[in-house]
Amino acid sequence: MTDYKARRQRMVEQQLQRRGISDPSVLDAMRDVPREAFVSEDMAEFAYEDSPLPIEEKQTISQPYIVARMVEAAEIRPGNRVLEVGAGSGYAAAVIGRIAGEVHAIERQERLAELARQRLHRLGYQQVHVHVGDGTKGRPEAAPFDAILVAAGGPKIPDSLRAQLAIGGRLVMPVGDRPQMLTKVTRTGQDKFEEEDLGAVTFVPLIGEEGWVENGSRSASNHKPTASGQRSLSELVADAAEPLPDFDDPAFGKMFDRWADKRVVLLGEASHGTHEFYAARAAITRHLIEHHGFSIVAVEADWPDAAQIDRYVRHRPPGPFDGPPFERFPSWMWRNTDIADLTAWMRAHNAGLDSDRRAGFYGLDMYNMRGSISAVLDYLDEVDQEAAAVARERYGCLTPWQNDPAVYGRAVLTSQYRKCEQAVVEQCRAILQKQLDYEGQDGESFLDAAQNARLIASAERYYRIMYYGGAESWNLRDTHMFETLENLLASKGPEAKAIVWAHNSHIGDARATDMGNVRGEHNIGQLCREQWGDEAALLGFGTHTGTVAAATDWDGEMETKAVRPSRPDSYERVCHDSGRSRFLLDLSEGRHEALRRRLNEPRLERFIGVIYRPETERQSHYSRAILPQQFDGYVWFDETAAITPLTPEHHPEGVPDTYPFGL
Repeated sequence: MTDYKARRQRMVEQQLQRRGISDPSVLDAMRDVPREAFVSEDMAEFAYEDSPLPIEEKQTISQPYIVARMVEAAEIRPGNRVLEVGAGSGYAAAVIGRIAGEVHAIERQERLAELARQRLHRLGYQQVHVHVGDGTKGRPEAAPFDAILVAAGGPKIPDSLRAQLAIGGRLVMPVGDRPQMLTKVTRTGQDKFEEEDLGAVTFVPLIGEEGWVENGSRSASNHKPTASGQRSLSELVADAAEPLPDFDDPAFGKMFDRWADKRVVLLGEASHGTHEFYAARAAITRHLIEHHGFSIVAVEADWPDAAQIDRYVRHRPPGPFDGPPFERFPSWMWRNTDIADLTAWMRAHNAGLDSDRRAGFYGLDMYNMRGSISAVLDYLDEVDQEAAAVARERYGCLTPWQNDPAVYGRAVLTSQYRKCEQAVVEQCRAILQKQLDYEGQDGESFLDAAQNARLIASAERYYRIMYYGGAESWNLRDTHMFETLENLLASKGPEAKAIVWAHNSHIGDARATDMGNVRGEHNIGQLCREQWGDEAALLGFGTHTGTVAAATDWDGEMETKAVRPSRPDSYERVCHDSGRSRFLLDLSEGRHEALRRRLNEPRLERFIGVIYRPETERQSHYSRAILPQQFDGYVWFDETAAITPLTPEHHPEGVPDTYPFGL
């Protein structure tokens, strides 16, 4: 049975207090009111997500943070009389009613008003009264009000609502048209009002005589000159957008020369299955390797699988890894035609270079524990059979779960398995202590074996803690990937430069997203900025619509799915509305400062991984972010297509069937 009380407490701690909501009465009210009771039964499981939710009549219930922010700004106190405009499901009215003495809530849609009445009555909120009517006209028969909250955006503050404020009363309402500004009005005298801007927000339009009409235009009685002459955000993007040539045009790679002097260039993607993202990253990678001396391509893939590809591109003999790489779910993420073309190019490029100058292909991730154990043991069998015997004994406790490490997470909840953590750490330490001896035999093999040993130690902890929930498992994984990148750079010398391929959620600075400021998660991009500062460049990617290769469930079949057009309140829609089909947006400080200021208003950003569920897209694939703080540059393709998985007909002629992409 769902523990909604615990979810409410977590929502208060992570979504409200971490964002600065501090009024005890507001926090207590948010902790007390059951948000799940104000949405449909099939949406109850999402009740405490950090997002708006759909309700009846194609309307929405505001995200918890926005409700708390508005209630706190209105400074509601016990005994206050409050007007709420836009009752919706009744949730915000219930939160206000938990604090105030009397609440009048107005809803223009009769069915919504009746449902809100029923919910509030059932939950015992007798001090909340729901009325049907034009909210822009307020409730003059119940005025004056100590506070007025309006849950819809209008072209200006309605005069009727100003008039119904008590002296000293506060009104909080979004004003404007894309972006809206959350505005606080305090009545300081009979004809005196003070206004304060509280930041950009996105709300549905305020419909009524002193608001907008149904078609989205201003009502005649409420028309006044505003900033409508100001250029839109999409127009500013269109001006700053640098058109991108074709992928095979040398000019494409040159577009990214501005970041060629960095130690690390991180290339993102908004999904794990979009051809344009892979093709663009491949073109950038080829250019940086060929013209700027980058020698490390480090990707969001398992180390043992990537090592097989690395041996191929650097003309090293095949290793003992049992079986072709990237056969685990999601195989299409790396077994696709774009990666095959890139690795073929790397092999051809490396053919004419000395071995120490060849560019390598490396995996940063930690999921393939089975493959890593096998690689460590096979290496030790060759160089130190006594050490191999000890390692087999140490890794023995993991053996039952090598093919399904998630099962191990359940097993370690009993104390007898906790000793595994110490054993794998000891094994990692043991192999590193013999570094000098092993490097004398084969430095490249040592790097591979040492990294596999580190991976096993990290993976053991990862699969254990993922059953405890929270940010720790994400942070462990991204810390492991970052440390792997550090080890690669250290092994190649002080002049080495790396290109990282990973999802936007990994390479964009987490501190500029809800990952960091709500959930307490960090990622590779943040860690790179903290470690290397301006020597790291973070480049995100985005799209509006098209198709994508993804599954519906973990371990499910790959499907080619249609990507829904981006939401109106997203960064993607801003880029789409620019009218530019493909471009680079330089977000570096000192470039396009007017645009950067406007983009600094938080908006939704879409994240599609190997799972894509369009039917729950808002809840499962969108999160708030601040684009110029998240990335140094943004690469845009308005319409995109799914990647093409490798099949036998794509296999290159003259290449052994099992190497590197055995088919």
